[in-house]
Amino acid sequence: MSCMTIQNEALLEDLIEGSLYSRERVLRVLKVLHLTRFMDDKMAKLVRQNKGATFHLSVSGHELIGAVSALSLLPGTDWGFPYYRDRAFAIGLGCSIVDLLAAFLARDIENHSGGRMMPEHFSQLDLRIPCQSSVVGSQLLQSAGTAKSAVLRKAEEVVYVSAGDGATSQGDFHETLNFACLHNLPLIVVIQDNGWAISMPVAEQTAGGTIAKMARGYEGLAVFEIDGTDYVETAKALQQAVAKARSGCGPSLVVAQVPRLGPHSSSDDPKKYQCETLRSTDKLRDPIPRFEQWLLDQGYLDLEELEELQRRHFEMIEKAALSADKLPFPSRASAAEKVFKPYIPMTTCALDGCENTERGTHTDRVEGEAIVLMDALNHALIEEMERDPGVIVFGQDVAKGKGGVFGITRTLTDRFTENRCFNTPLAESTIVAIATGLSFDGFHKPLAEIQFADYAWTGMNQLFNELSSMYYRSNGMWNCPVVIRMPYGGYIQGGPYHSQSTEAYLSHCPGLKVVVPSNAADAKRLLKTAIRDPNPVIFLEHKALYRQRLFCARPEPGPEELLPFGQAAIVREGTDVTVAAWGMGVLMAVEAADTLSKEGSSVEVIDLRTLVPLDFASLLASIKKTGKFLVVHEAPRNCGFGAELAARVAEEAFLFLDAPVRRIAGKDCPVPYCKDLEEEVLPKVKDLEDALRSLALY
Repeated sequence: MSCMTIQNEALLEDLIEGSLYSRERVLRVLKVLHLTRFMDDKMAKLVRQNKGATFHLSVSGHELIGAVSALSLLPGTDWGFPYYRDRAFAIGLGCSIVDLLAAFLARDIENHSGGRMMPEHFSQLDLRIPCQSSVVGSQLLQSAGTAKSAVLRKAEEVVYVSAGDGATSQGDFHETLNFACLHNLPLIVVIQDNGWAISMPVAEQTAGGTIAKMARGYEGLAVFEIDGTDYVETAKALQQAVAKARSGCGPSLVVAQVPRLGPHSSSDDPKKYQCETLRSTDKLRDPIPRFEQWLLDQGYLDLEELEELQRRHFEMIEKAALSADKLPFPSRASAAEKVFKPYIPMTTCALDGCENTERGTHTDRVEGEAIVLMDALNHALIEEMERDPGVIVFGQDVAKGKGGVFGITRTLTDRFTENRCFNTPLAESTIVAIATGLSFDGFHKPLAEIQFADYAWTGMNQLFNELSSMYYRSNGMWNCPVVIRMPYGGYIQGGPYHSQSTEAYLSHCPGLKVVVPSNAADAKRLLKTAIRDPNPVIFLEHKALYRQRLFCARPEPGPEELLPFGQAAIVREGTDVTVAAWGMGVLMAVEAADTLSKEGSSVEVIDLRTLVPLDFASLLASIKKTGKFLVVHEAPRNCGFGAELAARVAEEAFLFLDAPVRRIAGKDCPVPYCKDLEEEVLPKVKDLEDALRSLALY
């Protein structure tokens, strides 16, 4: 069906008329409505009975729009990102009612997180429902990423995402519509507008009066404003939106007006902010009795048949609840499992030469002219994109002639086309979430660039709350092989917004691997490992090292050389003091060690290379040998990653220490622009030399 065809409303009516009004179809809708409502009632009772559930999100009033949406899609082919008040969609698409009740009771089941998430956070692999979260509207941009993957794979898949009206106040809502229209995505955004964002009415939420009015400015977006309690109106809108998406004609927004018949949640009391008249009026808009009356009026069934179906559907929920209650809770031993999906590189290379390992045999080492770090990264990207067609690169200014601010992605668009190296809007939340959504399909390996680490904060919700914990939250069902490259660090007079060292923040977030290379050879091998890793990897690249030759330039590793994460390198052997560093700190530590060697002190320099996972064993072995420990980083001293190392050394190596642990770090203030001020704030080689001399005296 072409775009020209679906715009012919008369033809579209002929195509969908039969499917909308078949007896089989409307009775399926009725079943989903009943199961959803009876489950809602049962869940409310289970909370009061203290049956293992403490939190209930009422979906009453929202059933019809969710049911019709689900029955308009192809289960297992299309994708669903239903929000927490869209249980009718989950049931309509095919989720087991026993599973949904078991998830509500936090039981140990395969789907819906197995007790790791709150109720109504749907997740089912075979139905293509990625794990949903509590963060309002976070699923919107992820769904756009998944829709982009369908376009790149040339798959006739439709992506559905729902949210409440409150979510439209989030920037991610508008970023989603913008990205979907820019890329002409097969995305259907359904806003279930009940007029309330918990206790705030639409007048306090939506400038301009209506969500639909705000959205009509996005070119290419079809906007449907419907009564979400009217079956005919709802079904026609969804059919048109699905037809538009499946035919490659772009995204749609469906704004469905629905009543919220229950409280926001079991901990909410709507009587505190809603008047009795309003609540009584909303009850008259209940979509279930309205749909039942429509079925009776149209002659699909009589009253006796309707009552029999009500009884049968009620009993299904009661039996499902009994079955769910018999399932066990997750074992306590599993609480910290599945933070990362297991991964071991199949081909490796040691730091100072290649060797055979049980993981593979390397035979492709290339020795030759030394290259700088930025070229090593560029070559790694080219080689991995040639090796794996699923690797795609995107971000701000990364495509076409620019190749990123530092030119790392130069030539990639020319080599691989804009399908595999493209620009994104200047929106970090978009970049991270699109990467997350792209990774769900099992084919794509998104590699995103954040222009500067300092700018990543607007994407931190998607990074910390979503991407990092997807594997854990889904109980190992969904993993995200995403790499996010971020230039970081000072020493190039960049000022407060181009000089932050953010490794401590990132390392504190469970589920993220954090890589910080100090030289070209490691950078290439580590980036290739990151791309092949099935987990989210943050790849930090120090800007001052991109073109540095004296220390950072190295002979280029071969195309199949990988460096496993969690393997520190002894850059310089010594016997008197151990120095741990990463990134720029390694260069400084080596310079200081060279100076101290002339004074008779032997300094061992360890390049950690990855902070998560951390090779603490190598660090511990070195400290046992030297008895003294210094850690250096340019991030502010307070709560820097050096504090974590110092604490662990104090815990695990205290008996081997002959001197207090020392830290050399940046001052506890932003990095200023003026060169003199920057030098005052950031660590200098002299600072390391003075600290090493002090330790040598013990």
